Amino acid sequence: MRVAVAGTFGPLHDGHRSLFEHALRLGDDGVLVGLTSDELAVETRSEPRPVPSVEERRQAVERTLESIDEWDRRIDYEELDDPHGIVTDDRTIDALVVSPETADELESINRTRRERGLEPLTGIVAPYVLADDGERISSTRIVRGEIDEHGRVRE
Repeated sequence: MRVAVAGTFGPLHDGHRSLFEHALRLGDDGVLVGLTSDELAVETRSEPRPVPSVEERRQAVERTLESIDEWDRRIDYEELDDPHGIVTDDRTIDALVVSPETADELESINRTRRERGLEPLTGIVAPYVLADDGERISSTRIVRGEIDEHGRVRE
């Protein structure tokens, strides 16, 4: 199965690592990582915040995947200018790893795939990773200084 996972991934945290682990575990035919472009990263923020450049984010993702890939998967990267670009057009993708926050988008993605004559994707929902305070870990909370990348609450 070729598995895709996409996002801004900046700053990286244990929730992202969980998404990557799901993709790596199931991606025996490879993993495609979609990284939002600098422009899309800014456009898709519900709350404005600093986002590292796509090159910085890619390097961080590459290091992280290298450190957790116990299966020696083939990993490809693609920059995204459209939130659903790779998954609605690429017929080689079989599954998409999503968070509970983005799971609802799978229905729209699969509708578009069917309209384009492609098979629907299997959705793999990776559960939220919670911080020590019981709230989910997020890049926004890290940037605000509430928690670190592992969910430890900062004083």
